[in-house]
Amino acid sequence: MDITVEELKGKIDNQEEFVFIDVREPNEYQQYNIGAELIPLGNVMAAIPDLEEHKNAEIVVHCRSGKRSAMAQQLLQQAGFSNVRNLLGGVLAWHDKYGA
Repeated sequence: MDITVEELKGKIDNQEEFVFIDVREPNEYQQYNIGAELIPLGNVMAAIPDLEEHKNAEIVVHCRSGKRSAMAQQLLQQAGFSNVRNLLGGVLAWHDKYGA
């Protein structure tokens, strides 16, 4: 299941509980981030044991455009995570809608 930037903004504004993961590279994260925990796509599999406690929690993953986070979403789902949502359009869509 995916999530739009508007839905995500609502969750953040309402201080809803969810796990928020940015799967971009560190240099991308340093340039612009929207508050997620950085776990680059290449490190997602290694991070699964640390995320295990969130197996049934809502997890939102994002990247620059939505492609890498879709891959991360698939990896997490294959590892048994039941509620992983990919941010449609990624940071580009967020920046277009909400700016810096």
